[in-house]
Amino acid sequence: MKQIGFIPLRKGSKGIPNKNKRKMVGRPLFTWVLGEAVFSNLDEIVVYTDDESVIEFIEKEYHWTNKIKAILRSEESANDTASTEFAMIEFCESINYDFDVFCLLQATSPFTRKEDINTCLTKLDDGFDSALTVVNTHRFLWDKDGNALNYKPEARPRRQDFEGLLIENGAVYAVTKQALKKHKNRIGEKTAVVKMPEDSLLEIDSESDWIAIESLLIERQKREKKSEKITHVVLDVDGVFTDGTITYTKDGEHTKSFDMRDGMGLEILRQFDVEVLIMTSENSQLVAKRMEKLKIEQVFLGVKDKYTLLKNIVTKADVSLSNVAYIGDDVNDLTNICSVGWSFAPNNATDIVKINADVVLAKNSGAGAIREACQFIMNYNKRF
Repeated sequence: MKQIGFIPLRKGSKGIPNKNKRKMVGRPLFTWVLGEAVFSNLDEIVVYTDDESVIEFIEKEYHWTNKIKAILRSEESANDTASTEFAMIEFCESINYDFDVFCLLQATSPFTRKEDINTCLTKLDDGFDSALTVVNTHRFLWDKDGNALNYKPEARPRRQDFEGLLIENGAVYAVTKQALKKHKNRIGEKTAVVKMPEDSLLEIDSESDWIAIESLLIERQKREKKSEKITHVVLDVDGVFTDGTITYTKDGEHTKSFDMRDGMGLEILRQFDVEVLIMTSENSQLVAKRMEKLKIEQVFLGVKDKYTLLKNIVTKADVSLSNVAYIGDDVNDLTNICSVGWSFAPNNATDIVKINADVVLAKNSGAGAIREACQFIMNYNKRF
């Protein structure tokens, strides 16, 4: 059975400019659901967009998986008046409905987890021809004429005695090929509902919404941390190994300064069977040479979605994020900082990272911060 995911993206956004690409907790917004989809039971995920920069981003960023495809959609399907169903059918007809299950995923629903996707897919094996995600709300609803819709005001129920209502949150819709071809719609005739947390009902229509959702995501990631032995240490480079400055000549990047004590700290750490990995957004040959000198084999250069790559690494290594320590200094490290077992920030890191890191180191980057973090990890691992 072929199950495909479909994430429609458009360039335009009237409420928040470039909303889909804007960084939410240090990652482009659309990568939150894309990253979950790639680890779900979907066989293929299609990002359907009129933004060529998104296509280029996906082709460069997710070379480690063959599940993700970025396809340029027509101008007609990407204009302000085109419906999501129009884009869905346009794509489905272009591939002659070559799938068994179609799963629509909303890029602006960052609370979506792979479990939500998988549950919707499973429902289609239980006699349903479609499934969608909902939130159980306990709000009391009224119409414009002042009539209560879902309760009796004279017998106002307590929250714990009130079943409430199920409301679509727009995050995940799964439908069989037969139902989609027949109805030209994301919903069939027999629909299952899959509950998601109440936070997922929030929509991103304003700057206030953005701030609220970003804060909730940060807290969600932190709540999932567990105390486990550190088996892997992942480090950013600029602003961690170095002081964040780079000298340039007319030919480009020239020099970076590294602290020898940091290299020794990592060498000692590896003697205790802790694996060291490098993950940086820069694609620097100077960095590659330095890591070769340090005999660090897993070096990932030019990484923009660090969180999804990290999840892929821990999945292959059969460990959890709680087994990982991460050292970072800037906003593109933020999701990893909030998600791993132990996170560290050099003393001269950006404020947003220091606020959310587990440990703010006494040393600055390029001046012993890594060595200090290595000592902390060795002391911590003695508990296990």
